[in-house]
Amino acid sequence: MRSSICEGAVLFFWYALSGFLGNFKLQRLSLNEQESVQKRTFTKWINSHLAKRNPPMLVNDLFEDIKDGVMLIALLEVLSGQKLPCEQGRQLKRIHWVANIGTALKFLEGRRSVYRGSPIKLVNINSTDIADGRPSIVLGLVWTIILYFQIEELTSNLPQLQSLSSSASSVESVVSSETASPPSKRKVVTKVQGSARKALLKWIQYTAAKQVGIEIKDFGQSWRSGVAFHSVIHAIRPDLVDMDKVKGRSNRENLEEAFMLAETELGIPRLLDPEDVNVDKPDEKSIMTYVAQFLKYYPDLHHTVTDVQENDVSFSFIPITVLNRGSEDRLMLRDLKVWAEQFERDLARAQMAETSLQEKYQSFKHFRVQYELKRKPIELATQSLRKDGKLLLDQAIVKQAWDRVSSRLFDWHIQLDKSLPEPLGTIGAWLYRAEVVLREEVSIQQAHEETANIIHRKLEQLKVNIHAFILGTTTSKLYCKLGLSSFCYYI
Repeated sequence: MRSSICEGAVLFFWYALSGFLGNFKLQRLSLNEQESVQKRTFTKWINSHLAKRNPPMLVNDLFEDIKDGVMLIALLEVLSGQKLPCEQGRQLKRIHWVANIGTALKFLEGRRSVYRGSPIKLVNINSTDIADGRPSIVLGLVWTIILYFQIEELTSNLPQLQSLSSSASSVESVVSSETASPPSKRKVVTKVQGSARKALLKWIQYTAAKQVGIEIKDFGQSWRSGVAFHSVIHAIRPDLVDMDKVKGRSNRENLEEAFMLAETELGIPRLLDPEDVNVDKPDEKSIMTYVAQFLKYYPDLHHTVTDVQENDVSFSFIPITVLNRGSEDRLMLRDLKVWAEQFERDLARAQMAETSLQEKYQSFKHFRVQYELKRKPIELATQSLRKDGKLLLDQAIVKQAWDRVSSRLFDWHIQLDKSLPEPLGTIGAWLYRAEVVLREEVSIQQAHEETANIIHRKLEQLKVNIHAFILGTTTSKLYCKLGLSSFCYYI
């Protein structure tokens, strides 16, 4: 009798232990899947920004490629528009990796939250962990960057929603341990207490969900069916989505079509795949990263239009159809967008081609002629039709594409001129500095005297090198006759 009781106790203990271990394995598997989804999403997000760099960069394996800090600094430079010191080269040692990562972390800690003005706190995120490529720490750092540079920055343009949260910085990295995680594994968690997260969710609820009669409670299960993604697209471009059809399709079909429409019609990078979202517990951080991109393409974040009735909406909701752009105008803008994007790709290929300097100049002149032919139509198409001077969504997308083309053409122009033999290389360098000064916009200050001082400094910058330009003009004219210099447009 006593023996059978002991056997039963042992058997009960064994089943209990097996169940516990099984649950532990399932929880760990779930965490690993979540980590994989975040890694894919964050990698695509980073690449969408590094593609804007000249020359572009590409991340293949996030945990490996981040180790030397070069990619991390490049990303922060693109996002902030600032130049950071960076150790580069093929023979970088670990000490250089740690130094680069330290530069990036110091830069981040020097930034301030848009909501509270308090510095970003990076707790338990250090250079050595990033240099080791520790997954949880790397993902925590990238999430902090996404929060600060995308979600917080974009939601701060929704002033009516900022009051939703009265406490806590939206970007504050802390380290927590969870029972589901192995004891030795630290996990970086970023607190979003109200502000940015709540603002983004409220924007979705008011501008998208409420308009089509659906409920979005979070950034998890509410998105699994794909209907929520379609509601956001519908808020921006109602003509793209038939919500009745959407509600009758499978999750996978809805998700695939939503991601495809957002990418092809709105130019929003595809950071997610259906299998990332159509799961029991979709990753909230990945969905927030993707959804926040739509804020950049929403028609208006600040002002209302006087002839639009606001039906219990907390901030301006202005679908493009309300503004009565004709279908012909929309098709024209779409064609211009397609042209600009294809022109940019062709320009990039030509710029990277291994040809002689003279052949590159001929290619440049060919692109410059096409560019000038399109300049007037695009300038006319992107003129604001509104009293407040703001552009409609389609116009803004075309203008962004045109600005990228202009910037790339300008950079190629400078690169060619600086490659010329002396004294033309020197003149090309001078011309580059002069162009940079001229292209910088002068921000009007409240004190007119301060504005006058800014303009005066710009004029002085131009005067400093004017003599160098005059000395080289005669020689440059000779090269122009030979068809070698692109800056003969200027003399």
